[in-house]
Amino acid sequence: MTSRLVFVLNGPNLNLLGKRQPHIYGHETLADVERDCRALAAELGLEIRFHQSNAEHQLIDWIHEAREIAGGIVMNPAAYTHTSVGILDALNTFDAPVIEVHISNVHKRESFRHHSYVSLRADGVIAGCGTQGYLFGLRRIAALMDVAAKKAG
Repeated sequence: MTSRLVFVLNGPNLNLLGKRQPHIYGHETLADVERDCRALAAELGLEIRFHQSNAEHQLIDWIHEAREIAGGIVMNPAAYTHTSVGILDALNTFDAPVIEVHISNVHKRESFRHHSYVSLRADGVIAGCGTQGYLFGLRRIAALMDVAAKKAG
């Protein structure tokens, strides 16, 4: 396993980041988020694979791929947060840390957004910190990986 590899997975409509509801999600684009994540990953000694899909099955396929090679997942499941038992089931097969990220504070929004299937598996949840939440997620994954490496000897 490439223990310092982290998958950063993004769900539906995040390809429109910066264009869609900027009053909620901000003006940064997904390309800006990827750039910032790659810069921080280099500082933390992480390698990342950064993906976005509007298709639930594609996100599940990437989680399955991560099972074999990654030491962590940072995931913004977007709308699938509230609906996808399939993504939860896939994450439950992944034996390394998972951090769930939401750009907006989902708890200040519609009540249907208050439930997350992904949170049932996540080792941490970051919400309402804008796109900076991805960077917090990468820092937390790196810290959890460091703890696991020390335990392994």
